[in-house]
Amino acid sequence: MTQEQGKLSIQRMCQLVGVSRAGYYRHWEVVAPDEAEMAARDAIQKVVLAHHRRYGYRRVTAQLHRQGNIINHKRVLRIMGEDNLLAIRYRKYIMTTDSRHDYPVYVNLAARMRLTGINQLWIADITYIRLRTEFVYLAIVLDRFSRKAIGWSLDRALAARIAVAALEQAVERRQPPPGVVVHNDQGIQFVCHEFQEVVKAHGMVPSLSRPANPYDNAACESFMKTLKQEEIYCHRYQDFDELSAHVEEFIETYYNRQRLHSALGYRTPEEFERDGISAPNSGTHNAATMLVFTPKEEEGSGGPDSISPR
Repeated sequence: MTQEQGKLSIQRMCQLVGVSRAGYYRHWEVVAPDEAEMAARDAIQKVVLAHHRRYGYRRVTAQLHRQGNIINHKRVLRIMGEDNLLAIRYRKYIMTTDSRHDYPVYVNLAARMRLTGINQLWIADITYIRLRTEFVYLAIVLDRFSRKAIGWSLDRALAARIAVAALEQAVERRQPPPGVVVHNDQGIQFVCHEFQEVVKAHGMVPSLSRPANPYDNAACESFMKTLKQEEIYCHRYQDFDELSAHVEEFIETYYNRQRLHSALGYRTPEEFERDGISAPNSGTHNAATMLVFTPKEEEGSGGPDSISPR
């Protein structure tokens, strides 16, 4: 019931079914989300992702004001907190634990690797997708060598479980040998204990992007852009189930098996893996090359000190 029926008022109908009038109105507030709140969340998410999670809530607020969206900074802080969009702060040294979030910070191994085959470096990321009345989130795991999407998960909550589910699917499908490097950005869902426990349980090695450096995970950024431009923005999904079906078809059928990738010599990821194509001058498919940096060079002031096989 959304309005008075005949001679029965809302108050009388609530009495007849044994619910309070306040509870009735709260119910409709939940099932019919405020459009202004949805628009605010959408605008905030776009700013945060456009700046690769470098901005805190004050800069996000300032950027929204520049765009003509007048919104209080406290509201921005609340929404960013609810959606886990607040930036993680790091100390200067990379091998440490920041007491403000209590999560370990790992070395960026991906930037040191010269890949020669699959199952050497996996990369992961999360993006949001707006439906008519809610936001949902997609976690993806790619094999960096072939750019094949090997694990993914959709969820209504931006929580650790979405990243864990995508990684576990990738492990189940690939059955990788020990030593695979799993690289991602500084998002809480990836640095949290739940995700890192899965990484280590399968003999994998964690790697994190440098703070405020989106280029460290450029292949995942490229995938998300492709997904949104070629699938998400082309449809108006009615609900979560319809979105899930479309995303599955796009990833499993189109992206992996049909779409030609310029970075792969205009081959599909499955063709690239099936043909056993090696990286230029690699000579082998079995091991990556790891560049070794001195402590000074680790801070970004120089090149590799020496080279050793992984």
